[in-house]
Amino acid sequence: MTKLKFAVPVLIFVGGLISTTTMSFGKAEYTKKEKKACVFCHVKATSKELNEAGKHYKEKKTLEGYTAPEKKG
Repeated sequence: MTKLKFAVPVLIFVGGLISTTTMSFGKAEYTKKEKKACVFCHVKATSKELNEAGKHYKEKKTLEGYTAPEKKG
């Protein structure tokens, strides 16, 4: 009986945590539509901070017209 007293609140807590947590900030629709990885628009995959491509996408809702800067080699 004592185990059940602790199991119910723990299960409720874990269920709430799982239902309110997100794994990423971007939306899967964006990656499918544009066929680009998260880091194409974000500084890091786990960050909300946008790079130049992300700022362009936020403003225009498309990557059309965006030219990536040339990589220095």
